[in-house]
Amino acid sequence: MITIEPSFEATLSPSGLTRFLNRARLAVGVRGAVDVLLSDDPTLRQLNKSFRNKDKPTDVLSFPAPTNFAAKHAGDLAISLETAARQASAYGHSLRDEVRILILHGLLHLSGEDHETDSGEMATREATLRRELRLPATLIERTTTTPPKKPSITAKKPSTTRTKPSSRAAKKTSSRPKEKKRGSK
Repeated sequence: MITIEPSFEATLSPSGLTRFLNRARLAVGVRGAVDVLLSDDPTLRQLNKSFRNKDKPTDVLSFPAPTNFAAKHAGDLAISLETAARQASAYGHSLRDEVRILILHGLLHLSGEDHETDSGEMATREATLRRELRLPATLIERTTTTPPKKPSITAKKPSTTRTKPSSRAAKKTSSRPKEKKRGSK
């Protein structure tokens, strides 16, 4: 079940997100039901502080159910729509896609995956599932690159003075961030 806090209800479709949640849950292999709370930064900050001892908001938290309940109820996810909106803007896709990326990431954690302790297995699996579910770049992939910069609107004035070419050769640099090899942190 998807629960969207009232202030965000108009921006997302609970039925569309529920359909995605069920498709992603099956793709990940999570058997039991999953409840998702779509909330705000203060709520995620409080949950993060209470359960992880980190006094800051975060994008997604996963709460696996005890093993004896997992067949019926795999666990819960909490997602900050404020953080998701900032990330969607930074990476140039919709809030809907960002929430779907965070749902996938959270489901992988509910299935026992942990990118903080593995050797890239979760990142590899998340990338494969992202392609299968037709999602933009995964959460883990994004942590290894920087968001694309938005083009500057300001125009430079042409120089009226001529300068001598530098005696040092100019190095050509790419504006794109270097991508790390899969499996690296």
